[in-house]
Amino acid sequence: MRSALLAAFLIGQSFAAPRPNIILMMADDLGWGDVGFNGGKIIETPELDRMAENGLVFDRFYSAAPVCSPTRGSCLTGRHPFRYGVFFANTGHLKASERTLPEMLGELGYATGHFGKWHLGTLLPDWSGKGKGRKPEQNHMTPAMAGFDEWFSTEYSVATWDPYDPKNQHGGGKFDPRRLFWHNGENVTGPLEGGSGRIVMDRAIPFIEKAAGEEKPFFAAIWFHAPHSPVVGGPEYRKRYAQHPEAHQHYYACVTEMDEQVGRLRAKLRELGVEKNTLLAFCSDNGPARQGDKEHVGSAGPFKGFKVSLWEGGIRVPGVVEWPGRVKPGRTDFAVVTSDYLPTIAEMVGAETVELLDGRSLLPVFEGGLTERREPIGFQSQNQLAWIEGDLKLVRAKGSRGFELHDLKADPGEGTDIAADRPEDLARMKAALEKWMASCKASNDG
Repeated sequence: MRSALLAAFLIGQSFAAPRPNIILMMADDLGWGDVGFNGGKIIETPELDRMAENGLVFDRFYSAAPVCSPTRGSCLTGRHPFRYGVFFANTGHLKASERTLPEMLGELGYATGHFGKWHLGTLLPDWSGKGKGRKPEQNHMTPAMAGFDEWFSTEYSVATWDPYDPKNQHGGGKFDPRRLFWHNGENVTGPLEGGSGRIVMDRAIPFIEKAAGEEKPFFAAIWFHAPHSPVVGGPEYRKRYAQHPEAHQHYYACVTEMDEQVGRLRAKLRELGVEKNTLLAFCSDNGPARQGDKEHVGSAGPFKGFKVSLWEGGIRVPGVVEWPGRVKPGRTDFAVVTSDYLPTIAEMVGAETVELLDGRSLLPVFEGGLTERREPIGFQSQNQLAWIEGDLKLVRAKGSRGFELHDLKADPGEGTDIAADRPEDLARMKAALEKWMASCKASNDG
């Protein structure tokens, strides 16, 4: 009853306020410790830091998976990736049977747009930049097929600067523009120069301006490419980090270029006068790529592990929401996962959802009335498993046959296994994890 009353307050009746606009921004491989609002000292992220000052920062924001594609699907479905068959990057596709955010909002009169990295299916039914192994005839799924009216997207990552320069091409081989941007099904073959963040925002902002001008609510998914490889920093941005090694300059520069575009977007919302009726969210799709590669120098902060891992460093990511007058500013250690986006937005707009969701509505968290998550969060990735209940985390790491148990409040770095000391918690959580895994499998099997 309480959450229903809160939702009524937030969205109002037809005479009180229009339905809120929604923008979900996502970085690619950005580490928890890469941003200033989480204590990062090297990379300049002033715009995200201002967003954090005015919004709600989640100290425990989790991506649904430790790699990109599965997490992206969770944002649009409210469900764990193993329910819809996107088990890993470049694997499967977002199933047409899934009820997605753009479909749900489109039914309520929203303009819907996707801008940036897609990675939830191939953009052609007979070709993929990943090669025949991507099985495009089986995995064809464009943003339009998932419910987006407008889309300016790439199948997967492209260079973070001058993506149309052949030397920056992802994957090597002969240059092919089909690997790059597509606009509503048409390949953009002409060269687009500069930062990929600006290239994406150059298309997102006109979409927002048009919807606002028509007084139509809008939903925009803006999924940046930075700082995923190919990591290329623009010359002017690299100058800010001239004291650092060259590889570091590129990484830091592309994050700052993305941050600048976040500021550009926030300024546009204020210019259009819609910032008070817009939920603006930012997160990363997983933790930073493993250090040691010359391109990957991101920081997971104090956490163990990197991208691909179910240790905290692979799945705990920067997360912040801003909604002036609606979201109470501050920080919270309430555990959040990307699957929470859909049920939260559904409650905001009064939409019905499918019965079996892995996320929960965050509206009570937004107002500061709920500080502890009661629902567990489950993770599966390759042979890795994890189950989070409150501060306890059960984890089976890659290459391990056994489970560890960690108290994340006392030991956020997951250095001390307390499984032997808490056998009852270990048994209970393993049983709950197994039951949930069986439920995911049943969903994927139809």
